[in-house]
Amino acid sequence: MPKKLFLIDGSALYYRSYFAFIRNPLINSKGENTSATFGFLSSLIKLIEEEHPDYLAVIFDTKEPTFRHEIYPEYKATREKMPEEMAEQYPRLVDTLKRLNFVVMDREGYEADDIIGSLAKKFASPGLNVYIVSGDKDMAQLVNNHVFLYYPGRGNKPAEILDAAAVKEKMGIEPGQIVDWLALMGDSSDNIPGVPKVGNITAVKLLKEFGSIDKLYESLDRLKEGSIKSNLIACQDQTGLAKQLATIHADMDFDVKLDDLKFRIWNADEAEKVMNELEFRRLADRMKAIARGDGALEELSHHDESAVRYELVDTLDSVKKLARQLERQKAFVFDLETDS
Repeated sequence: MPKKLFLIDGSALYYRSYFAFIRNPLINSKGENTSATFGFLSSLIKLIEEEHPDYLAVIFDTKEPTFRHEIYPEYKATREKMPEEMAEQYPRLVDTLKRLNFVVMDREGYEADDIIGSLAKKFASPGLNVYIVSGDKDMAQLVNNHVFLYYPGRGNKPAEILDAAAVKEKMGIEPGQIVDWLALMGDSSDNIPGVPKVGNITAVKLLKEFGSIDKLYESLDRLKEGSIKSNLIACQDQTGLAKQLATIHADMDFDVKLDDLKFRIWNADEAEKVMNELEFRRLADRMKAIARGDGALEELSHHDESAVRYELVDTLDSVKKLARQLERQKAFVFDLETDS
C-alpha cells in the first residue's frame, strides 16, 4: 500500500478556522482571541487521528509580494487585510506548530500553492500518494494518479478526497483544464480578470468543445457571432495573462528530502504544556492520548528496559491500533514464545 504525504495549505486553513468562530470567538482568561489557533489545531489533530499520515508539512503564504504581483500589480488587490485579531495569533500558531514537531514551510516571492505543487511533483510516485489539504479550487490543477485533493470535513461531515475522475465529476472538466477554466471566467478571490459574459457554465462548455484556450482561439470561426465571441477576441492578451497568474509553479528548487517531511509525533509532556498555555484543555487530552499510544513502540526500539511499556492486544480495535503503529516504524521485531 502506498505511503501518504499530506501537504496542508496552512494559510487557507488558518482563514477558515478564524471565520468558523467569527460569531462566537474563543477568548482565553487573558482576553486573547484564540479562535483561529484552536480551529487550526483541531482540524490538524482530527486529520492525524483519521488519516495516520506517514509524512506531513504545513505550508504558509508570506506577507511579501510574489512574482505574480510583478506580472500583474493588481493581483489579489481586492482582498481585505487580515483581521488584526487573526494577525496577532499567527506568530504563536507557527511557534506552536514547531514546538509540536510539525514541519512548517514558506518562501518569499512564492505562494503556498507553488510550494505545495513543487513538493507534490517532487515526491508523488506509485509508492507515495500526496494529499493536498485545501479548499481552493485552483489546487485541482495538480491532481493526477498519485496526487489528490483533500477537502477537510465539517462537523460530522467526512472529508472529501478528489482524484482526477472526481474532479471531472465535480467541476465538469479535467484537472489539466483548470488553469484555462480560471483564465476564461476569472477568479474574483485573486482578482484575476476573466472574459466578460463568460462564467462557470460557459467556460466549461467551451473547454468541453475545444479542449483548451489555445484550441479555442485557433477555432474562433466556429463560434457564432455575438458578445462572447467578440469578448474573447478583445481579451486574447488578457487570457494569456490570466493563465500565467492561475498556473501553480510546481518547479521550485527545494533542498528537501522526503525523510525531512516524516511525521514525527509530538512529545506528550510538551503537548500538554503548550495546550495548557493556550488554555485548550480538551486538545491537551487528545494530544497526550495520541502521543502515548503512538510512542509506545518507539520507546522499545531504543532497547531501554526501564522505558518498556506492555500493552495487551486483545480486541479488534487494539489490533488495528497496533497495525497503525507498526506501519510508522522503520523496523520492528516479533518475539514468538513457544513451549513445544
